[in-house]
Amino acid sequence: MDNFKEFLARVPPGYHWPVSFCSVVTVVVWIASLITSNVSQVDRLWTFLPFIYTAYYALLPLWPQEPSFFLCPYTPKSLGWATARDFSPRAVLMLGLVFLWMARGDEDYRWAILRTKVPPWLFQVINLTFIAATQNVLLLLLSFPTKTASTFQPHTPLATSDYILAALALVDLAAEFTADNQQWAFHQYKHAYLAAENGKGISKVDFYDKKKQWLGSGLDFTPTDAKRGFVTRGLWAYSRHPNFLCEQSFWPDFIFTSFPWHLIPSLSAIFQNFPYALYPLLAHLSEPLANLAPALALSLLFFSSTLFTESISAGKYPKEYKAYQERVGMFSPLGTWEKGLMLAWRGRKKEVDGIVWGEGDKEKKE
Repeated sequence: MDNFKEFLARVPPGYHWPVSFCSVVTVVVWIASLITSNVSQVDRLWTFLPFIYTAYYALLPLWPQEPSFFLCPYTPKSLGWATARDFSPRAVLMLGLVFLWMARGDEDYRWAILRTKVPPWLFQVINLTFIAATQNVLLLLLSFPTKTASTFQPHTPLATSDYILAALALVDLAAEFTADNQQWAFHQYKHAYLAAENGKGISKVDFYDKKKQWLGSGLDFTPTDAKRGFVTRGLWAYSRHPNFLCEQSFWPDFIFTSFPWHLIPSLSAIFQNFPYALYPLLAHLSEPLANLAPALALSLLFFSSTLFTESISAGKYPKEYKAYQERVGMFSPLGTWEKGLMLAWRGRKKEVDGIVWGEGDKEKKE
């Protein structure tokens, strides 16, 4: 405990409570993973922790200036009276976006597979350093743009740029929600179809009714889709991981909300007083640009985990998933368009399309 207090003493006051909370959560999830042999404890908290950290910074005027008990959120006096006196509209907007993101079980199946591929001692090293610690720190860092808005920027009314970025973030969330529900609807259809085909009926499997699915998720799946084993329709026809694409797009939109757009001078001011007109903006860029690091780290995490996920899918569906990779881009729909052109140039587009979307469906489209 004394060592932790010494460590915390070196942490700037504005980070005291989030760092303390993150440290405790890291230790708790690591111990829980050892007790339960389930390393997905962080996964269960993934959607809640960014909201908790963001709420701390967005609601600083609510907290006392001294903690009344261990892990009690508080607003350090060193942050200043302006920060503790009133709310930042921009920080509250960011809290609302993270709440909507949050509103969108068992051990992640990928960790179970990883267990079989590495020695037990190495898996426990990964469990402590990456699964428990690194992911928790990353979730903490995602809240720092809200700290910038609440403690670094003036608490001015929302600007046009705030509304634009918020709208883009909402589009990302809507698309991610749709992609997740399209995948859910597909698996409901697949399990119902395969149960009926195997003569087991659907008494223990929910019957697929596309009218009961969320808006944009009730797709016309076919027996070919069920036998293929994975979804390739809807948004999944344009990106192999549309939900991951939207997740990676949401956080940059969120982070750029804390960018000092109000300090960007007009073109005429730049021409008349270059480079001095840019100095106010440059003086306030370091913290907003540093906030991009967590988003980049998150993208790297998603990319590496996606490679692992795809290796599992390719092993499970060798022919079908290879064709899907050949036809549809990993994230960007632009990659899907480019792959289609390349396959058409090679004279293989019809063959690959038939594997990915079904021969019968392809003939109907043609």
